[in-house]
Amino acid sequence: MPSSSPRRRRFLPDPELGEATFVGRLLRQETVGGGVVLAAALVAVVWANSSFADAYVHLQHVQVGPLDLEAWAADGGLAVFFFVAGLELKREMVVGSLRRPADALVPIVAALAGVATPALVYLAVNLLGDGQPSGWAIPAATDIAFALAVLAVVGSSLPSALRAFLLTLAVVDDLVVIVIIAVFYTSTLHLLPLLAAAVLLAAYAVLQRLRVTSALVYVPLVVAAWWAVHESGVHATVAGVALGLLTRVRPDPDENRSPAERLEHRLTPVSAGLAVPFFALLSAGVAIHLDGRFVSDPVVIGVVLGLVVGKPVGVLGGAWVVTRLTGAELDDEVAWRDLVGVALLAGVGFTVALLVSELSFGSGEGDAAKTAVLIGSLAAGLLAAVALGRRSRAHRLS
Repeated sequence: MPSSSPRRRRFLPDPELGEATFVGRLLRQETVGGGVVLAAALVAVVWANSSFADAYVHLQHVQVGPLDLEAWAADGGLAVFFFVAGLELKREMVVGSLRRPADALVPIVAALAGVATPALVYLAVNLLGDGQPSGWAIPAATDIAFALAVLAVVGSSLPSALRAFLLTLAVVDDLVVIVIIAVFYTSTLHLLPLLAAAVLLAAYAVLQRLRVTSALVYVPLVVAAWWAVHESGVHATVAGVALGLLTRVRPDPDENRSPAERLEHRLTPVSAGLAVPFFALLSAGVAIHLDGRFVSDPVVIGVVLGLVVGKPVGVLGGAWVVTRLTGAELDDEVAWRDLVGVALLAGVGFTVALLVSELSFGSGEGDAAKTAVLIGSLAAGLLAAVALGRRSRAHRLS
C-alpha cells in the first residue's frame, strides 16, 4: 500500500519558465563578460611583471578630476557592478526565487555560511601563524561574473534549478560582503555627506514611486548620490547596491518590462564588458614573487585556503544543515554531487576579493593578498570546472 505521508518540501524546485529564461540570458551575457574580465586581468598581471611595470604604476595614478584612475576603477567601476547586483537581488526578492521563503532559505544560509567559514579559516591561519587578521573578509565573496561564466561554459546540461541556486547564492553573498565593507572598512564617517546621500537616495525612491522615467532627472541624481556616499567615508560601491535595491521591479499594466529589467538589460554589458574589466586592469596588476617568503606568508595561505577549502565547506555545510533541520530534500534532477561543483565554484572570489585586499592592506601586503586571490580563484575555478563538467556530462547522458 502506498505511503500516505506528505511529501517533503524541496529546496531546489524547478524555476518558473520566465525565471529560467532570465537566468539563461544572464548566463550568456556573463560568459562574454567573464572572458573580457579574465583578459583584462591577464594583461594587468603581464604588464605589472614586465619591463614596462613603471608605466603600469603611472597609469594607475593618472589623475582624472578628483580621483586617480585606480580610484575611479574601484569606486566608480565597481559601483556600476554592484548597482547591477542590487537590481538582481531586488528582482530575486520581489519576483524571483527569494520571494518564497521556503525556497530562499537554503541558498541564503549557504551564502551566509559561505561567507563565515572562509573568514574563520583565514583568521585561524593568521592568528596561529602570527599574521595579519585584518584581511579576514578577503576570501569571503564570490565573483558573480566569473562564477556564472564558468557555469555557462562547462555546465550547459545542468538543471536550471542549480543555476538559479548559484545566482541567488552569489547575489546574497555579495550583498553580505558589501555590508561588511560598509561596517568594517569605514574608518571615518562624515555626517553631512552621509545625510546628503540619504536624502538623494530617498529622492530616487520617490521618483520611482512617481513613475518618473527621464534619464535627465536620474543621471544627475545618481551621480550626486554616488559622490555623497564616497565623500561620507563609506565605500562608494554601497551607493550602487542601495540604488539597485530602490529600483522598481514590478512592471505596471502598460509596461512590457519594469525599470529594473530595462536598466539591467542596458547596464549588464556595461558592467561586464567595461566597468569590471576596467577595475581588473587597474587592480589585478601585482608584481608576483613566488619565493619562500610568499609561500609561507599567513595572509597568502589564509586567502588561498579560505577560497579553495573554506568556501565549499561553508556552502555545502550550510545547505546540509538546513536540509536536515527543516526536512527539505533536493529536487529530483539535482544531486548533492551537483552542489559540490557549485560550492567549489563559490571559491572564485576575484572582483570583490581584490577590492577587499586593497581596503585591508597597503601596497606591500596588499600585493601578496591580491596574488593569493588570483591563485585561489584560479584553483577554485579549475576544480569547479572539472566537477561541473563531469556532472553536466552525466546529466546529458541520463
